[in-house]
Amino acid sequence: MLFDSPSSFGRTFRIVTFGESHGSAVGVVMDGVKPGLPFDLEAIQRDLDRRRPGQSDMVTPRKEADRLHVLSGVFEGRTTGHPIALAVFNENQRSADYKAISDLFRPGHADLTYDRKYGIRDPRGGGRSSGRETLARVAAGAWAKQQLAALGVMVRGFNREIAGIAGSALDWAFVETNPLRVADPEAFPAQRAAVESALADGDSVGGVCEVWIEGLPVGLGDPAFGKLDGLLALACMSIGAVKGVELGAGFASARRRGSENNDPLGPGGPLKNDAGGTLGGISTGAPVVVRLAVKPTSSISKVQKTIDREGHAADISTKGRHDPCIAPRVVPVAEAMCALVVYDAWLTQQALREGSVAPVAEWDWDAIEGLFGG
Repeated sequence: MLFDSPSSFGRTFRIVTFGESHGSAVGVVMDGVKPGLPFDLEAIQRDLDRRRPGQSDMVTPRKEADRLHVLSGVFEGRTTGHPIALAVFNENQRSADYKAISDLFRPGHADLTYDRKYGIRDPRGGGRSSGRETLARVAAGAWAKQQLAALGVMVRGFNREIAGIAGSALDWAFVETNPLRVADPEAFPAQRAAVESALADGDSVGGVCEVWIEGLPVGLGDPAFGKLDGLLALACMSIGAVKGVELGAGFASARRRGSENNDPLGPGGPLKNDAGGTLGGISTGAPVVVRLAVKPTSSISKVQKTIDREGHAADISTKGRHDPCIAPRVVPVAEAMCALVVYDAWLTQQALREGSVAPVAEWDWDAIEGLFGG
């Protein structure tokens, strides 16, 4: 089963996240981990540091160290084979920021739907619907990335577009040196200016995040409802800020003829990769390219129309500390969700056919055209 509860994910490798934005802690329980594996806490911490607030003037100034604590499942630096519980304790909550709007529904947020569904909600930072829940995903995903790296699989991402301004170059070395995690040094100044302009107006902007999964073998993914691309789409759409997902050529394929869209095959492998690394929901061995549409941050200081719990019309301005563009912090979250899917698919395939998952090293992916989906 893909998930046993709304807070769990995975089949062979399973996670359950817990916690709220202004509660005591946020964390994750990982199950299905084999015993005796090295556990590198600092490597996981490095990915959490990429997601944490307060890291630049382009994100929320909330100050959280986000130091990860191991509660169970690890002994003397190795996994015990039992569930691993990881937690980050919240330190810099300012719940008073939300007192004035506790009875109002913020546009773009889950306030109204949570209230109607559960009959109760935590208005402090959105409670369980807060983006802070994603740190638990990043912690689990960082573990999965470590396991995949040992198998020759790399998962990495960047922002292709910010505020409608798209970059064309892909400079991986530039991604982690700029606060927007974009990959085109020439497009960066205009992208940064757009974020600064929105911030000055009390507004926000969105972006397009792109994740590459390289080094996969042929054969990951399970028809009909366990397709690799379907699971990746589900995982990425579960991120609160994401409103669309495409693989490979994505929506551009709907505007093509089949002769243009199909990826021809040669002795050295596919001649292009508009399929985005999957066929029939199964990995082809080509890089899997996933793009996520990241909406503008919903919390803005501009006055907007809304209603209160009784349905009365009201005006609202969301104060507090919020990201003018959430896309930079979505990148490590998107990487994490993709890594969780791929690692789970690898273990699932390994259980189905022992020895059937081996990387296709003989194909020269650097020579393949069309990795951006057209």
